[in-house]
Amino acid sequence: MSAHDGAVAGGASRFLRPRYLVVVVAVAGGALAAVLIAQSRSSPSIQSAPAATEPQVTWAAGARSAPAFSLTDQTGAPISLARFKGRPVIVTFIDPLCRNLCPLEAKILVRAQAKLPESQRAAIVAVSVNQWGNARRYLVQDLTKWGLGPTWHWAVGPTPALRRVWRDYQIAVEDAPKTIAGVTVHNIAHTEAAYVLDRDGNERALFLYPFTAAEVATTVTRVAGA
Repeated sequence: MSAHDGAVAGGASRFLRPRYLVVVVAVAGGALAAVLIAQSRSSPSIQSAPAATEPQVTWAAGARSAPAFSLTDQTGAPISLARFKGRPVIVTFIDPLCRNLCPLEAKILVRAQAKLPESQRAAIVAVSVNQWGNARRYLVQDLTKWGLGPTWHWAVGPTPALRRVWRDYQIAVEDAPKTIAGVTVHNIAHTEAAYVLDRDGNERALFLYPFTAAEVATTVTRVAGA
């Protein structure tokens, strides 16, 4: 059994009860470091943070190739970035069992798609950050409950393969398991991030939650035409 009871900040001021992780984005020598720097027990209330009106980080065309991966989608079919060559892609990191920030982020990405003409919409590849939530029934349930639409593709697989993707995209993931009445509950905390890739598979922008649908749509349009 698994449950999502914590999440990583989308920026240094976003916290979620009862545990919080702070993510700092640093750019040095053209490299991004998403650094897990703090964990604590804090106020039970969620502190508000303004949504980003532009990406936290951007890269020039051809400057930064997105790390490749090979996983499986919600239908059991292979999924990789090569599958979407020639169209923009949003790579995000989501817990299928989350019931707080992850659904909100997912819905913002879907709203961003709705702002674009169908021919310009990016594929959304959501890499799971919860290996206990990757059963097909959870993935399909989220497609319906969250209203994710046809451009949304889950990416799941064996834990070592998922960990390689988290590492390559510098996504911090932490599990704080608890055993209650003999049942282990996995509380997953992770970086809430979305990368925008261009048609050639290059990273062009990084958003940390919270962000706006309008800015994601603007960014997808910009990189699609680059």
